[in-house]
Amino acid sequence: MADLLAACSRSPATGWGEAFAPDGQIRPAWQPFLSSLAKLTVQDLNARREEANQLLREHGATYTIYNEQKQYTDRHWRLDILPLIISSQEWSGLEAALKQRSRLLRMLVKDIYGERRLLKEGWIPPSLVMANPGFIRAAHGVNPAGGHMLFHHAVDLARGPDGRWVVLADRTQAPSGKGYSLENRIVLTSLFPDEFRSMHVHRLAAFFQVERDALRAMAPQNHADPRVVLFTPGPLNETYFEHAYKARYLGFPLVEGADLTVRGRKVYLKTLEGLRQVDVIVRRVDDTFCDPLELRGETWLGVPGLVEAWRAGTVAIANGIGSGVIETPALLPFLPGLCRHLLGEDLQLGNAETWWCGQPKELQHVEDNLDRFVLKRAFVGGAGQPVFGSQLTDVQRDELMARVKASPQDFAAQERLPLSTAPVFENGRIERHPLVLRCYIVPHGEDFAVLPGGLTRVSPSPQGLVVSMQAGGISKDTWVLADGPVEQLTLLLPPSVVVRPEKMAGEVPSRVADHFFWLGRYVERLEDAVRVLRAVLQRMTGEGTEDQARELSALVPWLVALGRLPDRFGTKVASGELRGELFALIDHSNRDGSVRELMNRVSFNATALRDRLSDDTWRLLNKLVRHVHGRNVRSRVPEALEFLNSLVLELAAFTGMEMENMTRGHGWRFLDLGRRVERAQNILTLLKAAVHPPPRNDSVLGPLLEVFDSAMSYRRRYHARAQLAPVLDMLIADETNPRSLTWQLHQLTRHASQLPRTGREGDAHEEKRQVDGMLSELAGINFETLVKHEDANPGALVALFDELFSSLGRLSQTISAHYFSHALPHVR
Repeated sequence: MADLLAACSRSPATGWGEAFAPDGQIRPAWQPFLSSLAKLTVQDLNARREEANQLLREHGATYTIYNEQKQYTDRHWRLDILPLIISSQEWSGLEAALKQRSRLLRMLVKDIYGERRLLKEGWIPPSLVMANPGFIRAAHGVNPAGGHMLFHHAVDLARGPDGRWVVLADRTQAPSGKGYSLENRIVLTSLFPDEFRSMHVHRLAAFFQVERDALRAMAPQNHADPRVVLFTPGPLNETYFEHAYKARYLGFPLVEGADLTVRGRKVYLKTLEGLRQVDVIVRRVDDTFCDPLELRGETWLGVPGLVEAWRAGTVAIANGIGSGVIETPALLPFLPGLCRHLLGEDLQLGNAETWWCGQPKELQHVEDNLDRFVLKRAFVGGAGQPVFGSQLTDVQRDELMARVKASPQDFAAQERLPLSTAPVFENGRIERHPLVLRCYIVPHGEDFAVLPGGLTRVSPSPQGLVVSMQAGGISKDTWVLADGPVEQLTLLLPPSVVVRPEKMAGEVPSRVADHFFWLGRYVERLEDAVRVLRAVLQRMTGEGTEDQARELSALVPWLVALGRLPDRFGTKVASGELRGELFALIDHSNRDGSVRELMNRVSFNATALRDRLSDDTWRLLNKLVRHVHGRNVRSRVPEALEFLNSLVLELAAFTGMEMENMTRGHGWRFLDLGRRVERAQNILTLLKAAVHPPPRNDSVLGPLLEVFDSAMSYRRRYHARAQLAPVLDMLIADETNPRSLTWQLHQLTRHASQLPRTGREGDAHEEKRQVDGMLSELAGINFETLVKHEDANPGALVALFDELFSSLGRLSQTISAHYFSHALPHVR
């Protein structure tokens, strides 16, 4: 490592070196860390990088990438294990400048939606506001609850060649990255604990505590116990991992638009217990998507009536709708003058040289000096990547300027800075990569709090011009050094503090219950598919005994009856063709009911519940996903069997985690409800396929008992080959068998009695009545007699199975209609 560091210090760099001075000497703030690093080997650092990647995978840290066709891919969060280090003295000046900037922008956005004196007096060109799609007319004149139109604010910083930090952009609509900063810190402190302590790095918890308290203080009512929610667009958003991560860390429910409703100009959370008024919304949904009634009508992400409730002052929103109006590089040239006018001070933190093309002289200057500039869209929501003028041909230059002149107010040009560089450990080397630092500011009483550090992003290559996570960027933890030991602060209260329990923590939104229910169903459906395929493949390997051959010949038409094999397999087919179809049922993600397709469904529902699942449960689900999508089982039957066997064990581990670790709240209850409904229907489906269509082949019954993990119990009880009547008794009526239908129904009736009550006190649940009806129907059945009648007059068993299956379907529909959609507040 010492040799790699020395080589890095001598490597050429056009911009400021964060770690190395121009003569190759290590800068003072970096000395302790790099001295410690020099004592390691490359193998040591590779091991720590693999440990970091493993932690990120276990935590489910992802960043969603979208291509030009709007197709998305979840990319694992990329973290370089070498931090960016900032000295205490440098940070002190930067912190003061960031506070001043946040104070200025607050005054600016307040004036734009209030008196508009700055427009009337000519401090800001009217077209900079009125032509800006980020200007929300519905927000004009709003006196926001909590007093904050601009609550949190982020600033993208770059260091110029002279070592001074300058602003590239302000993020004021729904700034992202704080959660990723926290994740980076948790990973880095586990890799370099001694260095972190000895260098007195500022902790992050104090900032998040200030943010949480400030959000709660914004509540317009219910000050003692405000209900704060984090409003996300959903699992398909680029930064959804951060939304869930931060919601868990701050202790706020994560909600989507479907979870909220407006009644009487107030916002309510739709929970299983009914409607609960929301006091504060931490918004991660873009301005125009927040309310389809007043803003963008085609969106389904927002809440109809949200703007009116906000206007009425019954709910606080952070950041206020319309705050994106100042998230534009076009505003940067006007900020120095505005700072002197509004604050009577010079702007402490300068801007990168920026020219807004909406003014004739500035447009001409950009055209004359295009090689010096990076051309950007001026306003939030503008499409297109930044364009580097120096990289254009003459034809491309003319085409670009023609587009700019057609709509000049939509473009801004910014000087191309040679970004500062920091050491990055990549491909077994230490290289200098360009970086951008994003800092975060929130209110703290009459003052502001600045996150000590922030999210550092570096280009994926030393020559990279664009630093963006969408473009494959890499993140860094940012270490701000203190002058002495720092306070050991955590958001967890010490045991001596007496805390009044909050009911809010136990409230489950209807959408969350829906996802839990279907997570349970898809996990059970996945296990059923795995066990069925395993039972068949086991008969295709081994010694090929007569019993195996007989059972395999019975299993093929059974799979056809289940709809898992095409009808042509009802007649004799080649073993190779059968093997190919079975592998497709494992491996093809676009085949309905395949292992991979079902795993995708499990993953989707689990991701929507990210803030509700424990870390261990999430690690287990991540392992399942990686296992299913990381293996190709098309080659040999033994490899496929090994794959399926390991899946059975991992699914059993998930079941154990659910049964032993989850609190018995509504979330767990709906998860288990889903499992029980699905397992009950699977029992009936598999049994029906064993008897219909005729002729019946009892050779399928042995494998069927294996699928339901009941073969050993059957042999111990009956000491005989599997026969239909005792198999039905064990899989349907046996109250001691956790895999039987009766067992599932008993669990369902127990759950139904614990669901939120409806109607008058003492009324029975419709769900419980339906389950009790099925139990009553099963209680009087003698399966030996029923099988004898079936042999003489086929159809009675199938009718029974169909009737019970339909009853379970109606039960699922009743649960969905009653608890997963609150069109009316009918649940108390």
